[in-house]
Amino acid sequence: MDLRVDPHSHVPPSQQLVAAVLDAIAGGEVAPGDKLPSVRGAAEQALVNPNTVAKAWRDLEHLGATEGRNGAGVYVTAAGPDVAKAVRLAETLATFRAAVQMALRAGHDMGVLRDVLAGADAVESGETTGRRSRA
Repeated sequence: MDLRVDPHSHVPPSQQLVAAVLDAIAGGEVAPGDKLPSVRGAAEQALVNPNTVAKAWRDLEHLGATEGRNGAGVYVTAAGPDVAKAVRLAETLATFRAAVQMALRAGHDMGVLRDVLAGADAVESGETTGRRSRA
């Protein structure tokens, strides 16, 4: 699990850590029952203060993706993958909607945006159309 934090990002470090763990859980890299790194270990890996990791671990527990076990550490819950996928889907959809609105305000034509989306869908499904995007 990659616990890097971008110090230049507008996203707070604890939220970057939450996103990284949710991505790892949603992607199957970390499974239910797996133990997360210790607060100190994760802080060393991410080059952040242990309090930042502790906040991220609390936020993950609040979401229901993990649970703390007294003296044993923090573990991914059985519901963790479903929680992680739901949170990441909601976040990415909100970001996508904001990007579409920004593109429309910038003057992009809706047809061009549809072509871009159709092109991304074709790549995802393994299709090749040979069509060039107007974007």
